[in-house]
Amino acid sequence: MYRQAEIKVTILENIELKFEGKLAIDNRWVIMSELIPWSEFESEYPKNFSELGIGAPAKSFRIALGSLIIKERLGVSDRETVEQIRENPYLQYFLGIADYSDKASFKASILVHFRQRIGEEIISRINRRMVENKSERIGEKNQEKSRRKRRAEK
Repeated sequence: MYRQAEIKVTILENIELKFEGKLAIDNRWVIMSELIPWSEFESEYPKNFSELGIGAPAKSFRIALGSLIIKERLGVSDRETVEQIRENPYLQYFLGIADYSDKASFKASILVHFRQRIGEEIISRINRRMVENKSERIGEKNQEKSRRKRRAEK
């Protein structure tokens, strides 16, 4: 049997989000953000810009690189990348954006510039450092497990 439920129209402004401002530390984007040595490569990024001081200020290296990573990991277009970032607080966290905003941080066309400024060589080096950082974390976790096991045996 089917009973049609009464449908109430809700005004968008009246919808309350249940998000309490805390992100899960085991989220893939949170974990990956900790593996990337952002500051280690940040100093190389400004070399791609004119020193004349003309034009709008550039987006940060973390936003540039992070956006390209998001695009590749999700396998989406530039426009969809911007929409995904706009809609997802985890992706905004990954980009280093401190407070969630439902407004786009940049236009899709800027991803073309990000790709031009961040070459394959730097991406390759970042990937190597990410693997190293992941290996170090695994080693640290294994050491901690061994310590706990020894304590439990005593």
